[in-house]
Order: sequence, then C-alpha cells, then structure tokens
Amino acid sequence: MLKFLPAAVMGVLTALLLLLNTLFWFPWLLLLALVRLALPVPYVSPALAKGITWIAQTWNAFNVGWLQWAQGNQWQLHCDTTLARDAWYMVVCNHQSWVDIVVLQHVFNGRIPFLKFFLKQQLIWVPFLGLAWWALDYPFMKRYSLSYLRKHPEMRGKDLETTRLACQKFSRTPTSVMNFLEGTRFTPEKRARQQSAFQHLLTPKAGGFALALQVLGERFQSVLDVTIHYPDGIPTLWDLLTGRVARLQVHVHARPIPPDVRQGDYANDPEFRARFATWVNQVWHDKDALLERLQQDQHTR
Repeated sequence: MLKFLPAAVMGVLTALLLLLNTLFWFPWLLLLALVRLALPVPYVSPALAKGITWIAQTWNAFNVGWLQWAQGNQWQLHCDTTLARDAWYMVVCNHQSWVDIVVLQHVFNGRIPFLKFFLKQQLIWVPFLGLAWWALDYPFMKRYSLSYLRKHPEMRGKDLETTRLACQKFSRTPTSVMNFLEGTRFTPEKRARQQSAFQHLLTPKAGGFALALQVLGERFQSVLDVTIHYPDGIPTLWDLLTGRVARLQVHVHARPIPPDVRQGDYANDPEFRARFATWVNQVWHDKDALLERLQQDQHTR
C-alpha cells in the first residue's frame, strides 16, 4: 500500500503505470483485431475475438488490482445472485462519474462476460482506448440535436439501428450489454433542468434498453440492476488515481424480466411503450429509494 505518498505523487505514479499497462497490451489487441478484420473466417474469427477479450480482461485486472493494492480501497459489494461467465446479461446502472466504469469492470471482470458499453461516437478519438473499444466491438452511438433532426428527419432512429445491429452481433456469443439509462452523468443541475421525478437520479431513457431486449430478450437470464453509492461524495477520475476514493458501495440485484416487456415494438406500439416505461420507472424508483437509504445510513453512523 502506498497511501503514505503525497496525493499528487500517487496520482502521477498510478496514471503512469496504467498508461504503461495500456501501451503493453494495445499492440497485441490491435494486431488480433486487424487479423480478424482481414480474415472473417468461421472458427477463426470467434477464436480471435476470444483472444481480444482475454487481453482486455487481463488489462483490466491489472488496472483494478493495482488501484486496490496501492490505495487500500474499502469497496463493499452486495450481490443477491450467482453470476456466470457463459450467460447473457443486460446490466443497468446509475451514472455519476467516470469512476463508475472502473467500479463496474472491477465488480464483474471474470464473473460475467466482458462488459460491452454503448459509447458516444466522439469517444472513438480517445488515444488508444478508442481503437481498443472498436476492437472489442463496442457500439458507437451518434446523437443528433433536435435542430439537426428537424433539418434531417431521415437521421431519426439511426442510434436505435446501431443498437439493433450491435445486439444482433452480441447474440452469437455470451455477452454483457451495459447501459447507463440516464444517458449522461448525474448532477443536481441536470436533475433540476430535467425536473426529474427522482431525488438521486436523472430520468431514464428506455429506447435502447427496449430494443436490446427485443433483439436479445430470449437470451438474457435477467437484468443486473447495479446501484453505486459514494459515501464521501461523487469522485472524479483524478480522485481515484490519487487514492481519495477510499469507500464505495455497490449493490447488484438480479431482476427478472417480465414477459410483457421482454418482446414488443417500443418505437411503434404506444401501449407497449407505456408498459415498458412503467416498468423502467419502477426500477428507477427502487434504485432512488436504495440510494436515499444508503445516504441516510451514512448520516446516522
């Protein structure tokens, strides 16, 4: 444990080691991805995909292992189900910080299939990581403003089509599809602008979630409903690197998927859309109540 180091020194050292870990694995990952692209051959391509995933899992294990060892974080996990590496999962989670992604990778790495996130298209330009996400088949979503869609109505639904194509690819091998339903990180200002009905959450966006269930619904065993709580306040990535995220709580609840929301046309069936939205809002109300309880428990200690 290196907690005796000044925070700035800890942050620079941690960032440097994570960078070196990335630089070591990145060429191998990119090489396998390019070979897979050049040789889309049955039996060969799936084997290369497994190799790419193994590299990503090993890279992730080192990153989180180093953070845990160097900083001595007290990360509490509460999970009410048995996890499997050969199953399909839909994972939903509240979103507060970039640290959420590190936490999720730590909680699920090696326990379920490697998480596949839906990413904003701009993130493909992140050095190293953008190409790594491309190699791992992460779907890149392009969001359009309302003014742009008014001028180009033909672009409506493009993000949902991207979701559909990605989920069809995910159907070939056990996959964990990760979705931050809020669409962006929570802040009190965003909550006020949205006039969100929730105290600790933004309003969930259910379209992509519904489409993923429509394409892969029969394969998903359950929805893994993840709630992350930071007792000491929402951290930044720099807080994590400098050892300031000493405590956090993660609750994983396996939710059965009701038969009446497993299949349906969310885009064109108003009755199904209302039914699906009611279910998602109930999930979010439960999550909001859990966050409130965790916050109250913290204040009473």
